[in-house]
Amino acid sequence: MHDIHRNPILYYLGIPLLIGLWPLLVRAVYLPAAERDCDQDYSLLIEGQTQIMGILEIDPQRILRAVDPNNVVREFAYDVAVPQVANLCAIPPGNLQYGAGGKVNFSGKQRQDGTVNFKDISIVQAAKFLSMIQTTYINLQCDKIELTTRKDMPDQWKVDLHFIYYY
Repeated sequence: MHDIHRNPILYYLGIPLLIGLWPLLVRAVYLPAAERDCDQDYSLLIEGQTQIMGILEIDPQRILRAVDPNNVVREFAYDVAVPQVANLCAIPPGNLQYGAGGKVNFSGKQRQDGTVNFKDISIVQAAKFLSMIQTTYINLQCDKIELTTRKDMPDQWKVDLHFIYYY
């Protein structure tokens, strides 16, 4: 048993048998499990779509309203929105700088540009901030993102974002 690696039967019969068992294992075990998971995910997708369509049939304006019906819609302002969302994302105020330009008429629409700069935040915080601010303010678009990692720091980033808000 000590010199099993010197036995040629291991190489001529054992290894080809193991290689031949792999497709059988895939066909018998892994493929049916993947098909069951796919069918289950598809049924969840159909169920979710029917529930969404039911909600939209009952209340088609639901997408356009804020989550809180008592929330009074105010005019968008970078100096209110950015610190509020950064606070929700656990970003310290010392790691945040932001600024906004004036309102400008552009192609018949009024718009306002703004920049947000973070230093020493994690990539998860940056992604959460971007996702949350664009979900909260529908007319806000991020058109430029710059990520710079800090040397010798595994998850410390400098993030520069440029936003455009259309009124």
